[in-house]
Amino acid sequence: MQYAITLPADYDMRIIRHRVQSKGHLMDGFPGLGLKAYGVRERGADRSPVNEYAPFYLWVDPEAMNRFLTGDGFRGVIRDFGRPAVRHWQGLFHRAGPASGRPPGFFSRRTETVPEGADPGGCIADALARHEELATDDGVFTTSLAFDPFRWELVHFTLWADAVPEGAGESYRVLHLSAPGADALPAGRRW
Repeated sequence: MQYAITLPADYDMRIIRHRVQSKGHLMDGFPGLGLKAYGVRERGADRSPVNEYAPFYLWVDPEAMNRFLTGDGFRGVIRDFGRPAVRHWQGLFHRAGPASGRPPGFFSRRTETVPEGADPGGCIADALARHEELATDDGVFTTSLAFDPFRWELVHFTLWADAVPEGAGESYRVLHLSAPGADALPAGRRW
């Protein structure tokens, strides 16, 4: 799951940093949450054209996602920024990488459209094979693959110990990681 709040070009991103520093720990023990990476992009840094607050979540329990979205924590997001569109996908793959013992500094998000006329099963199988290989990269904290059948897209999320490699997707700096149920996330393929 992910929502993105694009902020004005002159927005003081220290406000977001303070928000995460003062409230990020509130998700550290949220029941049913696998992990939440509090991600930001800052205009002019790390190849970003915009200021954006865009955390992403991996849920162990879909009912927990619903409790979060309708509970007090998300009401604060709505109060402060308006009600963002929340994207959620079917998880296809998740695996911790060799850097899982170090705190992640960044995450990448990349979307890949399943071409019209292509075999969706074959596209997914190819993406799964690439994620199996990616999960062995020394810089990978964890990597996940999801499927959006509404848009016919594959969505790739990877947490990196250090900077996002060129070509891996949009780069987000991780301000905090809440991972109360990371060990309960199913490892490997779920397709």
